[in-house]
Amino acid sequence: MPSSTAPDVKIPPQWKLVERFDTEFVKSTISLYRSERSGMSVIVNDRVGPKVHGEFVVATEIFDHSGAPHTLEHLIFLGSRSYPYKGLLDSLASRAYSATNAYTAVDRTVYTMETAGWEGFAQILPIYLEHIILPTITDAACTTEVWHINGEANDSGVVYSEMQALEFQSQELIDQAQRRLMYAKNIGYRYETGGMPEELRSLSNERIRQFHRDMYQPRNLCLVICGTVDHNNMLQILDNFEKTIENDIPNLDSPFQRPWVDSVQPELLKETVSTFVEFPDEDESTGELSISWLGPSCNDIPSMVALNVIFSYLCGSSASIMENLLVEKEQLTSSCDMWCEERLQSVIGFRASGVASDKLEETEERILEVLNEVVEKPLDMEYLHSRLRYEKRSLIYSTEEIVDSLAESIVLDFVYGARDGSSLKDLKTLNAHDAILAWSEPEWRAFIKKWLVDNHHVCIKAIPSADMVQKIKSDEIERIAKRKKELGKDELKRLGKVVEDAQAQNNRPIPPEVIAKFPVPGTESIKFIKSDSARLGPARRLGIPDTKAQVALEKLVANPDDPSLPFIQFEQVPSNFVHVYLHFSTDHVPVKLKPLLRLFRENFFNTPIIRDGKKLDFEQVVNELENDTIRYSIKSAQALSDPDSNRMMFAVETDKYATVIRWIKTFMFDSVFDKDRLLAAVSKILADVPEYKRDGYSMTSEVAQAIHLKPESAQNASRVLVQGVFYRRLKKHLQTDPEKVIGWLETVRKAMFKWSATRILVIGDLAKIENPIGAWDDLKNTQLKRQADEELLPIIPPNTMRSDEGMNPGGFGAVIVPMPTLDNSYGYCTTNGFSDLKDARLPATYVAISYLEAVEGPLWNAVRGKGLAYGNGFARDIESGCIKFYVYRSPDVTKALLAARNAIQRIVDGEDLVTSHQMEGAISQLVNQWAGEQSTMTAAALSNFILGVVQNLPGNWNELLMSKVRAVTPEDMRTAMKEVLMPLFEAGRSNIVITCNPNLTDTLKNNLAMAKFETRVQTLDEFENDYGLQALDPDNDQDSEDDDEYDDEEDDSDWTMSGDESD
Repeated sequence: MPSSTAPDVKIPPQWKLVERFDTEFVKSTISLYRSERSGMSVIVNDRVGPKVHGEFVVATEIFDHSGAPHTLEHLIFLGSRSYPYKGLLDSLASRAYSATNAYTAVDRTVYTMETAGWEGFAQILPIYLEHIILPTITDAACTTEVWHINGEANDSGVVYSEMQALEFQSQELIDQAQRRLMYAKNIGYRYETGGMPEELRSLSNERIRQFHRDMYQPRNLCLVICGTVDHNNMLQILDNFEKTIENDIPNLDSPFQRPWVDSVQPELLKETVSTFVEFPDEDESTGELSISWLGPSCNDIPSMVALNVIFSYLCGSSASIMENLLVEKEQLTSSCDMWCEERLQSVIGFRASGVASDKLEETEERILEVLNEVVEKPLDMEYLHSRLRYEKRSLIYSTEEIVDSLAESIVLDFVYGARDGSSLKDLKTLNAHDAILAWSEPEWRAFIKKWLVDNHHVCIKAIPSADMVQKIKSDEIERIAKRKKELGKDELKRLGKVVEDAQAQNNRPIPPEVIAKFPVPGTESIKFIKSDSARLGPARRLGIPDTKAQVALEKLVANPDDPSLPFIQFEQVPSNFVHVYLHFSTDHVPVKLKPLLRLFRENFFNTPIIRDGKKLDFEQVVNELENDTIRYSIKSAQALSDPDSNRMMFAVETDKYATVIRWIKTFMFDSVFDKDRLLAAVSKILADVPEYKRDGYSMTSEVAQAIHLKPESAQNASRVLVQGVFYRRLKKHLQTDPEKVIGWLETVRKAMFKWSATRILVIGDLAKIENPIGAWDDLKNTQLKRQADEELLPIIPPNTMRSDEGMNPGGFGAVIVPMPTLDNSYGYCTTNGFSDLKDARLPATYVAISYLEAVEGPLWNAVRGKGLAYGNGFARDIESGCIKFYVYRSPDVTKALLAARNAIQRIVDGEDLVTSHQMEGAISQLVNQWAGEQSTMTAAALSNFILGVVQNLPGNWNELLMSKVRAVTPEDMRTAMKEVLMPLFEAGRSNIVITCNPNLTDTLKNNLAMAKFETRVQTLDEFENDYGLQALDPDNDQDSEDDDEYDDEEDDSDWTMSGDESD
């Protein structure tokens, strides 16, 4: 029991405050309430921010592959006793600035809701709960959402399509094999809760209903809510809700077996098992392996913390033992990582990806050998303690940064912890970190030995098989042909009618008066986070902010307009941490060197440096860097709405501000390009290519970029289909003439790291940062020093990097790319968009997209609701100059595109009326989206930088846009659909990229031809680009025939270029 209750919370008689405490490592309060009427639990983590995040958790356990937990998760959203309308929950949620979702894990089903502000959350809460506790689960819903046979004898249904697409993926096959070998038949972890396709075909609706009766009892339900919560209002809502269901729920005195906790527990493995599984792929070059051990209980907090430290010690960075040996030095795998699935008997996992197929067994032996070596020799306690401190620092940082960062731990406590709140109190402190800091070296070694060396394990080695591709293809054709023959035309016609009737029943219109009962909430309860900007140097040309931060900053320099100052923007936020971002233009990187940007970034922090005239190995460099930082990275600036630039980021404790600036100088100008390190990075890049090329959705985007972007685009040059051929050839160049390749990388360095290409952003509390401007003086005597008459390079708008076809899509037509790794198809349409973010049509287009994409909205009902695809929608990069539409995981992508087109056309033509309720929902979803983009202090600060610096928009742009969005009329929206969105589906105005199972090629080609799209069938290899890099040995190069259209433009024999030269 808590020692006291908060005086401002009036707890209803049927409810009890079980526990309440403040967390000591971050400013937040955790409260556990429980209903004595139903047994329902509520755990609130009070945090300040614009978003309220909810996770409604049901502990779920099953002992078969039927998929009942997963199918029920889908059916919950299709209506409840008082609200028996498919889509009503989501329609109401969208109007209340909310977004709902759900996921099924092996041990729980979680229903989520993210809302801008408490008022909207409170409005939807009781409706959502009734859907969870009293769903309708109709036969019609089961038909469309779970599984059915359509009129063409094909299997369909949302859940079925989802699981069919996963059935033969390598990771799914690994997981299935591991579960079977690790667990007996009476252990729930053995089973695929998502459902195996074969068993989904025989799953009855009554089985699903029974599973709901067994598991979905309020005493097995916990509401986890994070954010700014009105406790009095919440408890009153829940108390009133319980009164409406008390006659429909089991009495608390009735028997109930708590899932997992009261079940038979798995035993530790009695023997080690190693085996192979095959997965379908015509590229048989690389596979992967996974090792699993059963570990300690998730309630043993010191052991769980110790495991995370060991994972970091072994696989946390390029300097850690296993990653350093297996990835960096011996190059047996492109990456390795370790993790823990927290349970009463947790699972420790190790995964190695990108392993050469003929080296899988060798890699397995080496992994086990390295683990033995670790416990046979003294541990590096200095490094281990540094990893422990890093883990603690990182946890504190994440908890401050992310409002719902503790939600996962709270959920796990509900599933596996003590009901009296005693185990929940482990979240109060980080004492476990301090406790294991006192462990001796022998204790740490004994811990590793117990769980990773002496403990038996299961190893699964996944190997690609071209034969399996053909077998799956022929088996499926044979199965469907046999079914067609057995059923006959009349039965297939009847089955088609069953589906049509089910869709009609599911899609009964929601009476407007039902929605009208729920007014759109006000925005007063949305606690938007604000960040104050301040600018120095050339940044002031964008405008001088009228803020306290600007006044404070100007007091620190003699001349805020000093031309020698770099471009620097500060964002004032209350925080114990500082984020430092550096934005670099790649505009002066020569075009033929732009594919090297990936290698440049991959190598950046993993290379030797020169300090005081001495060369330091990269392992020492990484160790020191991680001692001083919490996060660090260098990547494309795509997240800053600038995909053709690079950005460097560091997150540090405030007192490390000057230290991190010294690190920035070191990596920019004192690092050494080392042949061995570069070869290791190239090998990792190449090893990852086959896995990426198995992903149908990613490849649609890759091919679309090849069509619509200039070769000058850094985004285009970073495509996987460029990396495959380019880096294969580069590796040979690096092996034979490393100085030449190093010279190319030096050219890249000089082109990016100079005053004119650099913009700096600092996010933190200025009052806590010592010498915020002077600390940058370290960079004055480097290449970042401004040269005479040097001017800042403009940020290149993404829409200017489009190719001729990208500027005017439609001439290319459609391309189908067969991929044997796929069971279905994916689509990606591109048409012309906006060249100016101030385009007057943009607000109406935002509303139109929000309207169309609403859950249970026009596109959902037309495509997903009819089993035509698992997902579809519009890409969120309006600034690219193109409008893009995707179809994800479809049995026939052309049917999904036609259904989407028709749904939009009916709105444009006025056949489907637009109601005020739907308009309100679309606008409310935009409010929720924009609140999400500013849900943390760092996100709000980055938003200021993106708007003001990258996009050259006023600081109040979101507010201006929101006012314009609220003024959009139904007619404005229909016009935007007609003029901006409909061209996506029109031949001559849109280009379409489709990836698919080879069996679907002819059907898709015929359907596209009927839609008047000029269609070709091509392979992925035809969209490769070597950027003019010649193969040293053409006879042994997979792409020896040079068909690069840019090769004839320049002499490829020598790439000796100055850093300022641009093609």
